[in-house]
Amino acid sequence: MDSPRTLLDAVSYFKDADNCLEYLKVRRWPNGIVACPTCGNTHIRFDRKRRLWECNTRHPRRQFSIKVGTIFEDSPLGLDKWLPTVWMIVNCKNGVSSWEIHRAIGVTQKTAWFMLHRVRLAMQAEDGGTLGGRGGDVEVDETYIGGKARNMHKRKRDRIGISQANSMTGKVAVMGLLERHPEKGKSTIRLSVVAGRKRSQLRPTIDQHVAPGSTIHTDSHPSYSELRSDYVHHVIDHAEKYVDGQVHTNGCENFCRSTCSGTLTSRRSGSITEKT
Repeated sequence: MDSPRTLLDAVSYFKDADNCLEYLKVRRWPNGIVACPTCGNTHIRFDRKRRLWECNTRHPRRQFSIKVGTIFEDSPLGLDKWLPTVWMIVNCKNGVSSWEIHRAIGVTQKTAWFMLHRVRLAMQAEDGGTLGGRGGDVEVDETYIGGKARNMHKRKRDRIGISQANSMTGKVAVMGLLERHPEKGKSTIRLSVVAGRKRSQLRPTIDQHVAPGSTIHTDSHPSYSELRSDYVHHVIDHAEKYVDGQVHTNGCENFCRSTCSGTLTSRRSGSITEKT
């Protein structure tokens, strides 16, 4: 099996340690030549019993496994847990939460949360580039993450300083920028923690991550009113309609509703996470 097509296939396939080893080996060294991650030497031998390689060059880290130099390194969890988790993250269109991983893989919710953050960190591009630079359309929207005050017990509202049921105290403002997929392609979304919804708080993030001249779709929020000076700006007024031909922000809104709360890596202003 080159690649499991269902979660049942993934769990069944990756429960075999040899399958996990070969699966990662092919992807880590596509030319078929295993190299030492420390010195780069290709003259190594493989201990099949322990599933370890040993470099012929003498140095402190001459023995290494397939996990060395990856997000799986130093984790007590086996690849039979890690690889089905990676499969779920990259194959579930609306993402997965730590509770879903906890139920499906059989680890604690805290462990699943840790695994998700490691995988999402590995999925981020090193520089990211800009969105919309190849003529793509970019949807921009913002939301607040946090429990609804009206659903909290009065003692909890008093403890965190919420004075009324519709207060935004304790919530985190998050901006989503989604580049729509080309034909037979995939969409890319970036999330950024922002200080608020004012123009001065939103515009720098847009300028940083969207190429000038790109087509941007937003709602009628006044903070986006000056985008027309540097972008092709299309506005959809949600008081009238949610879709006007290709003008909408539904892709960004759907992602934020389904997965935004589980995707954030930090509450610090300006942190970015990216998902394709």
